[in-house]
Amino acid sequence: CSPALLNHSVRAYLWAAGYGLERGIAFDAELLYVSAMLHDLALVKEFDNHTLPFEEAGGHVAWVFGAAAGWPVERRRRAAEVIVRHMWDEVDVASDPEGHLLELSTGMDISGRRTEDIPPDFRDDVLARYPRLGLAEEFIGYFEDQAKRKPLCRAAKFVCGGWAARVAANPLER
Repeated sequence: CSPALLNHSVRAYLWAAGYGLERGIAFDAELLYVSAMLHDLALVKEFDNHTLPFEEAGGHVAWVFGAAAGWPVERRRRAAEVIVRHMWDEVDVASDPEGHLLELSTGMDISGRRTEDIPPDFRDDVLARYPRLGLAEEFIGYFEDQAKRKPLCRAAKFVCGGWAARVAANPLER
């Protein structure tokens, strides 16, 4: 993937872990990290599935990764679940803390939702180490491509709902 997408994945983990630690949310750090690193990989052509939404295809990538790492079936299923759920409107923290944290952190990093929950010093440090590198434009392009080819997917719903304007206005882009 591109450096911008890689940095987004790292930031998604850092925002999620920082938020969880600050609020006392117990989570599996390895599961969250792997899910964060793989959650958008199916947006790139090498991992794209021509019929499945990218989050479902990404869940399949996580399943294969987990199998190669020797993870038991339940852990592979959880990684796939967390990746699919990152596109949900809301994930219940009590039933899925990793899914909740990834859904929250990806919303922060892409559309700027709840960025006020990121402590300013932490935000500045993370952005200095993992700059955005034009992520907004790149990401809008990924979602527009998904929407065009897979008109029933959640990315298409986002695109039709004016999501690109929110991405462009993300305070983290400044």
